[in-house]
Amino acid sequence: MYRILFSLVLSRLDPENAHHLAFTVIRWLPRLGIGRLIEVFTRPDPSLGVTALGLRFPSPFGVAAGFDKDGRAIQGLGQLGFGHVEVGTVTAIAQPGNARPRLFRLVADRAVINRMGFNNDGAADAAPRLALESARLERPVIGANIGKSRVVEVDDAIHDYLVSARLLAPVADYLAVNVSSPNTPGLRGLQELDKLAPLLTAVRDAADETPVLVKISPDLADDAVRRIAGLAVELGLAGIIATNTTLSREGLRTDASVVEAAGAGGLSGAPLAARSLEVLRLIRSVVPADMCVISVGGVETAADVAERLAEGATLVQGYTAFLYRGPFWARSINRGLLALRR
Repeated sequence: MYRILFSLVLSRLDPENAHHLAFTVIRWLPRLGIGRLIEVFTRPDPSLGVTALGLRFPSPFGVAAGFDKDGRAIQGLGQLGFGHVEVGTVTAIAQPGNARPRLFRLVADRAVINRMGFNNDGAADAAPRLALESARLERPVIGANIGKSRVVEVDDAIHDYLVSARLLAPVADYLAVNVSSPNTPGLRGLQELDKLAPLLTAVRDAADETPVLVKISPDLADDAVRRIAGLAVELGLAGIIATNTTLSREGLRTDASVVEAAGAGGLSGAPLAARSLEVLRLIRSVVPADMCVISVGGVETAADVAERLAEGATLVQGYTAFLYRGPFWARSINRGLLALRR
């Protein structure tokens, strides 16, 4: 049914407009009173639960940052079967992001190019909303992904991140420090160890008891991945999220003219799967077995999630395949995992 809807209707809409339409429906599920009914069919089996970061995740599969930028659809996403929702990326200063169009489908590759640019309403706006969501008895685990405000210079990034960390750490279950989006000028330079170490140290200290993870790029060289993994261990971080979107355009099946017309931005979806898996293996070769590693990038099926878990991921996230698989994607992942385990 969803494939027909996507083919005949959604694929003909501007990708960002289609996202807003789907997001609005998910946001209103609890308010319309049908979320509880849907949850009867989507709730993960208790055997899928995972303990990590001192928290109990109903499922190892969650929705990655980028889908719910301001924490407005957490309850609805949980009712669709996601075990956790990573909100954001949130910045200290509200910002509109880059000019539209800024989201492009590569249907032949089951991929997306985006240059959204951290469009969000700011940490001060998100904090009271996350506080309300965190107080709910039944909810998914809530992560807050924080990034640098565009108007702030890289040299002043630590203070900027700390504004967000201090506002969001008390109302989130974990913080993710995003230093790897390709759509904010200079941001990826923060992955250099001399800049990354003081930033992560400051956020870790400001977060107090809230677990802190760092989200890294798939475009790092292997040695750089190992060095950052080692730094995370050295600083006592709670974990690593791997990976963000890629600047690579290699091996795409979509016509080159379509890819060129889309222009700059991060590529996500199926083409990222191989590198994301490689980075997961690199990280696991460095960090201790009990450190949380969240794998994201190119995940679409239950078999994909099971493979990441088998390769050492503690948790797995997805986003892009949501566009292609539809609203019951998390349900199909959870049911598939259960079948594979049996």
